[in-house]
Amino acid sequence: MSLHKQANAKAAMAYNAAADHFDHPVSSFWHNFGRRTVERLSLEPGERVLDVCSGSGGSALPAAVMVGADGYVVAADLAERLIALAKAKAEAQRLAHIEFRVDDMLALGYPDHSFDAVICVFGIFFVPDMSEAVKELWRMVKPGGRLAITTWGPDLFEPANGAFWAAVERERPDLHRAFNPWERISEPDGLRQMLAEAGVHQVDILAETGAHPLNEPEDWWKIAMGSGYRGTLEQLSSDTFTRVRAANLARLAQDRIAAIETNVLYAVAIKPA
Repeated sequence: MSLHKQANAKAAMAYNAAADHFDHPVSSFWHNFGRRTVERLSLEPGERVLDVCSGSGGSALPAAVMVGADGYVVAADLAERLIALAKAKAEAQRLAHIEFRVDDMLALGYPDHSFDAVICVFGIFFVPDMSEAVKELWRMVKPGGRLAITTWGPDLFEPANGAFWAAVERERPDLHRAFNPWERISEPDGLRQMLAEAGVHQVDILAETGAHPLNEPEDWWKIAMGSGYRGTLEQLSSDTFTRVRAANLARLAQDRIAAIETNVLYAVAIKPA
């Protein structure tokens, strides 16, 4: 199996499992950052939009509202359970001009210049070669159209993140991650370099600092259960899972952690006409 297919399988497993917590109110930041991404694109009625790694619709649904019934949105994600959540929301909002695909963003098959805007929120780092993925997304942007890549800034979910991996390492050192793929692009210079490697040079990058409140340590666990951390948790036995959870939450309670860092980079590039 190729590295890309392995990465796809891991991402699909993690986020299909995470679907049961993905839209929990404690994880409202997913949708906040999706809306912020769409707002920065200044979409207009009638435009065609592709949203990849779309999750449960955090950016695809606001995009559909902005382009209106004369526009069209395609939302694609590898996790069918997240797509099902997004589809149900679209039906509830009577957004009939949005198409949902359970598919790989690198194998969608659209011709060059098919979309006025292409959006990828918190997804570009799931592929082994990010620049190659950006090339494929950029190919589908019309001249004069926009590409939006939103990714995590530095110190994601700290200090809860560090406590999580310390607890995992004590129990299953083989699952401990010394490096997360988004760290290469968590600063503007790194993100700009990756995009330049894909041939995307004129980029507006906004670095936004943020913190997400935790009313109690349990809030953090719900976030972990509804995110990519779930891929690691699914590999633990029930006893090990219980010990990791207890150690992680005890550390947060001991240190009286009341918020986690949610720093974000928003990149928007306009394709030369």
